[in-house]
Amino acid sequence: MKQTCKTAIGLMSGTSMDGIDAALVRIDNDFNFEFVMGHSLDYPEDVRLKLLEIANDKASTSDICFMDFVVGNLFAQCANELIQKAGLMPKDVDYIASHGQTVFHIPQDREIGGISTKSTLQIGNSSVIAELTGVTTVGDFRSRDIAACGQGAPLVPFADELIFKKDKNRTIQNIGGIGNVTVLSKSCETFAFDTGPGNMLIDGVVQRLFNVAFDKDGKIAAQGKVDEQFLNELLKEDYYKKLPPKSTGRELFNDEYIQKILKIAPQNNYDTVATITALSARTIVDAYKDFVFPKTTIDEIVIGGGGAYNKTLIDLIKDYSKLPVKTHADFKIDDKFKEAIAFALLGYCTLNHTPNNLPACTGAEKRVIMGTVAYI
Repeated sequence: MKQTCKTAIGLMSGTSMDGIDAALVRIDNDFNFEFVMGHSLDYPEDVRLKLLEIANDKASTSDICFMDFVVGNLFAQCANELIQKAGLMPKDVDYIASHGQTVFHIPQDREIGGISTKSTLQIGNSSVIAELTGVTTVGDFRSRDIAACGQGAPLVPFADELIFKKDKNRTIQNIGGIGNVTVLSKSCETFAFDTGPGNMLIDGVVQRLFNVAFDKDGKIAAQGKVDEQFLNELLKEDYYKKLPPKSTGRELFNDEYIQKILKIAPQNNYDTVATITALSARTIVDAYKDFVFPKTTIDEIVIGGGGAYNKTLIDLIKDYSKLPVKTHADFKIDDKFKEAIAFALLGYCTLNHTPNNLPACTGAEKRVIMGTVAYI
């Protein structure tokens, strides 16, 4: 096969809803890739707040319609800034692959009019991105997997296989707003699922109790003690014992959920943050014990996402798991841009008519080609 190389931009915004990450990547047809550089764009505060309203089911259909195009404009702005930063022209970029911004995710079947289906919604209109950048844009990745009876998530495990290989039994643990794990083992098929809340509950709690956006480096949690009684109450959430494949998001761990758990929280606010942080760590490690270790042994945990910067959270995972813990940086992968890189790889498959979902991860009935294309 003739060796070809494509220059691509992957765009990602996660459930934390703080902004957009863009990764400039060069990919050849053996899926070898080079991460060239990254760029981030914070959401304007009024945009972030409106997105949170939508995700917490507190917005109108007109809000959703409007914000689809607003977010598309911002994704395009982020891509254009990266193109300029790299000293390129739009014609030098073969395609953009955009995850979009998830505003709602319903991984369980609902029924109406005799139709039973799962559903998901990512906004950030791909046609807007293509028009404002002048670059062919792939988007709407999750819908096709759901159409094939999957949950549309997680999708990044496809890239985890390519990036980390299977030379060692390891879990690739992303800790964004939600925690999700990819299990790479020489003794079983790759599988993945959402472990539960990552930073989402921590962020929501510190915003309410300390009026800060997030617990930088886990310093607030480090000043408190884990309240075991409160932690045990939190661990009663049904999601944690549900069998994979499974996925979750703000449809469960939302503002209403935070208000509910704060009613039974310790009086000491630092203890509350410490315990919520412990919840993220415990649900990750408990998920390994319940769903990973029965299938394979694990030699190490590789952590990525914003949670990789929370020292208290990482120390708790080490303590609970008794396993070596590394970060993506140990593999020369930028924690901040790994998921954007992943969508660049997924988009490469879309444009080359190659299936890019993993049914063992999403629960789909078959492999499909995810992504719709807005051509230039």
